[in-house]
Amino acid sequence: PKPGLLMSMRQTGGLLERLDAGPVIGDGGFVIALEKRGYVTAGKWTPEAVIEHPEAVRQLHREFVRAGSDVCQTFTFYASEDRIDRAHGAGKHGVYPINKAACEIAKEVAKPAGCLVAGGLSQTNYKHDKNAARVKDQFEKQLHVFKEQEVDLMICEYFEYVDEAVWAGETVKKFMPGTPICASVALTTPEEDADGISVGECGVRMVRAGADVVGVNCHFDPFTCIAAVKKMIAAVKEAGLKAHFMVQPLGAWTPDANKKGWIGLPEYPFAVEPRILTRFEMARYAREAYDAGIRYLGGCCVFEPYHIRAVSEELREERGGYQPENCTEWGACLVDASNPETIAKVGRRHWETLNPSTGRPMSAAYSTPIWDQTK
Repeated sequence: PKPGLLMSMRQTGGLLERLDAGPVIGDGGFVIALEKRGYVTAGKWTPEAVIEHPEAVRQLHREFVRAGSDVCQTFTFYASEDRIDRAHGAGKHGVYPINKAACEIAKEVAKPAGCLVAGGLSQTNYKHDKNAARVKDQFEKQLHVFKEQEVDLMICEYFEYVDEAVWAGETVKKFMPGTPICASVALTTPEEDADGISVGECGVRMVRAGADVVGVNCHFDPFTCIAAVKKMIAAVKEAGLKAHFMVQPLGAWTPDANKKGWIGLPEYPFAVEPRILTRFEMARYAREAYDAGIRYLGGCCVFEPYHIRAVSEELREERGGYQPENCTEWGACLVDASNPETIAKVGRRHWETLNPSTGRPMSAAYSTPIWDQTK
């Protein structure tokens, strides 16, 4: 097909119907993308931008949808009452108005494009208060708006402790019965959560808590996360359970990371750019994830719309011929370039075998994680 041609139509139906039919493409990481654009405060990472700068949030949703996302996830990361109060003090905006504005923006962009709206359920102060009743109360306070707004699904993600993810799933199932539930853990190491629970056991517990889709998000690069979800798939099947599987990884390379992935690297959060995956590495991520049996593929921190476009383009056939606007087609779009040096880069061979350089003569291949520097 001619580069840039929009082919076919998106799948229709609810999340589980779409997953049964083929891959569903999520969106990318709003917190880091909007921090880079000047709309989120680093360190606090809270989503007041949905109220203070709605046009910025709306535009990022549009870019992800244009890139091929099938789901618009509300920008509600860290929008729990305890985290908002800790970051800014009580009274600035509050959880309800933040989540309401986030839902309205996501619906405005998603619905005309045939996309689903996912409510994003954020972690609480569980690390410091592991009381089930109080944690679930924090979840319910977040869920009121998502229930009123009738979101298409809930994504419970970035839980460093699987027990908190379990309580999140249980709360959604009770408070919003019938709503599809996705649940992901943000692993502390590639093998386990912050309590030392294996990634396979994490998957089993989340499914038993009511999650329809389980997986891993953030902290580690796509290929580390795929390896983790493979273990989750095996454990869930061995337990005799059924579920779909998802992965929404970090968009940067972390082969040298250990505890808490990229958060433990000295480059986090302001100097990660040399580690960012190219769009062609993202195509490889999409193919390997799909071949592993993962059907919900998206991104977390550092994922930009062009990354999602690469994922969508790689899985065009599996999506019934649908592809986003202005696809690169492995450089086929360069055939009309004005110089022969650029035209010579047309085709998969050049881009698939490319070993990108940092352009820095003294650039290090690996870093020493902060955890190791401060022992």
